[in-house]
Order: sequence, then structure tokens, then C-alpha cells
Amino acid sequence: MARLDNKVAFITGGGGGIGRATAERFAEEGAKVVIAEINRAAGEAATLSARSKGRKTGGDALFIETDVTNAESVEAAVKQTIKHYKSLHILHNNAGGSTLQDGPVTEAPVEEFWRCINLDVFGTFLCSKFAIPEIAKSGGGSVINMSSNVALMALPGRDCYTAAKGAVTSLTRSMAVEYAPDNIRVNAIAPSVTLSDRVRKLLEKSPEIEAISKTHLLGLGEPIHVADLAVYLAGDESAITTGQVIPVDSGVTIV
Repeated sequence: MARLDNKVAFITGGGGGIGRATAERFAEEGAKVVIAEINRAAGEAATLSARSKGRKTGGDALFIETDVTNAESVEAAVKQTIKHYKSLHILHNNAGGSTLQDGPVTEAPVEEFWRCINLDVFGTFLCSKFAIPEIAKSGGGSVINMSSNVALMALPGRDCYTAAKGAVTSLTRSMAVEYAPDNIRVNAIAPSVTLSDRVRKLLEKSPEIEAISKTHLLGLGEPIHVADLAVYLAGDESAITTGQVIPVDSGVTIV
């Protein structure tokens, strides 16, 4: 039996990078996957790929155009998920990211701060707000948030993103306590530099990120490395793992 057989997963930002890799891995493991993505072209492409990956295991995928910073959009997406798949067991709050506009607090644009907060923190809040009651109705399950190594160590020049991921880290721990009575586990993955297409472009133009990439003990990570941990956190193997922030960072946080 596949590791995520009969489970329904809702993945935000599932159109590319870590989100797409996770959607594909979940489908390979038998899950029914909702790819909640604001970019229609990316979301539809990822959906076709995930369906293909899940063909042998009973996995499936559904694209729902979703803006995680808009409450009505998130609520509608969760309702559509329940209408289509009848239940929900896994929420992967993956949508987020930094941009080249980030910087020290004295230099970063105010607009970039609020962009990070709205996407990374408010998006995580909204999706959890509407998805967790449905997970509870389904008998429990797993919430997987996306933190970052920048929430666990100093990275000068990324203060907007650092603030946002620090908030997600704290939210993960409080949610783990709050929803344990509903048999819901809440954990976070903390990647370091992960070679998605977006990050490859950032590396070309960001000396701060390029410098930290050189400290990785086992080389830079790929989206699949994060996706494989997400499979563990989504499945029954992690039955008593909750409130944890788990680095997938090639050892950078210990150097």
C-alpha cells in the first residue's frame, strides 16, 4: 500500500519548485492532491504532472486557482476540495518566498515587508483557519508549514523574509499544542537554499544568498529533498511528531 493511500492533501504554491515536487511525491504515494496556485499555467502543468506520477498508485490531482492572501479565495478553495474529494487530511502551507527587494530593516522597502508578511504568514494563517476544521472532521491529519533556515540562524540582508519565517516557526509550535486534541500534527520544514528555478535566478543576483550557499556541507538541496520529508510528515509514520521545525539544509545551521 502506498504511504499516503486514501489521503487528501491541499498544497499551496504547488505550481513550481518545492510545491510541485511535493505534489508529485504525494501523488506517487497515492494521495489525492489539490494544487492551490495563483498562477494558472503553472498550476495546470503541475496538476498534469502529479496525475501522471500517481497513475500507478491511485493518486490524483486537482488544480484550484487560489490567492492565499485572500480569505474568500482560500475559503472557496477549501470548500471546492471537500466537494470534489469529500475529505481533507493534509495541509501543506508551501506558498511564500523572498525577493531581491529584501534587505536590512533600514533599507528594505515597507512594501516588501508587508508582501512577505501577507504571503508567508497571513497565507499560512488563512489556509490553516479554513483547512484545519475540515482535517478535524476527517479524523485528524497533518499540517506542514514552511519555515526556513533564516528563522534559525542569522542571515543579514533578508530582514523581511527572516521576520516572516520566524513568525511561521512560532505559529507552528502554538498550533501543534492547540490542535493536538483533534489528532492534528503541526510541523514545519526549514530548508536552506533550495535549487528551484526561482532560487537559481536569485543566486545569480544576490551575494548574500550566494555566500551562504558555500557553507553547505553536502551541497545545495533540490526540491525533491524537501518533498521527501513532507511525505514523512504527511503520513502515518510521523504519528507522534508534532511541534517540530526540521531543517533540510545540508548542515548549514550547525556550521
